[in-house]
Amino acid sequence: MFVEPNLLKKRGFIEVITGSMFSGKTEELIRRLKRVRYANLKVQIFKPQIDTRYHDTEVVSHDANRIMSTPVSSSQNILLLTGEYDVIAIDEAQFFDEGLPDVCRVLANKGLRVIVAGLDMDYTGKPFGPMPAIMADAEYITKLHAICMQCGNLASYSYRLVQDNKRILLGETDSYEPRCRVCFNEGMEETKTT
Repeated sequence: MFVEPNLLKKRGFIEVITGSMFSGKTEELIRRLKRVRYANLKVQIFKPQIDTRYHDTEVVSHDANRIMSTPVSSSQNILLLTGEYDVIAIDEAQFFDEGLPDVCRVLANKGLRVIVAGLDMDYTGKPFGPMPAIMADAEYITKLHAICMQCGNLASYSYRLVQDNKRILLGETDSYEPRCRVCFNEGMEETKTT
């Protein structure tokens, strides 16, 4: 059956990849983006300008897989820089401002596939930045788990190893380790007593 081209509508949606540090969020984001590129879809990737741990303009996983991205200082810049694309990806979403959920909604309503990767909780175990609002509006959510560095069980928490009360502290294995609920809570109790 022939369908008139103007009757075909692009169906936009939001998908979230979340979990603790070292759970493979960026690795999964890169994997999904490679697949959509194989399908000849146009992809644009954004990351927060403050995230310069591995590279200024690339999204880089802990396994050193990388993909070019556009660093931006605010979520509104994403709307300004989005041209004729099929897929918009956003890495380290927890570092963006509270306007990011609206930006994701606008893009999805325009018919774009929006893939967002980020931490769901901060180092205290509290919801992190705009992630809860994005997850509430998402059609698909993938929660990844790391392995607890204390006991070997599945880890959902990012435990901070260094004493610093700033909510945002860019770091790696020297600053954080993944922990399960029990080991995370034990560590938080030890921190309170020291």
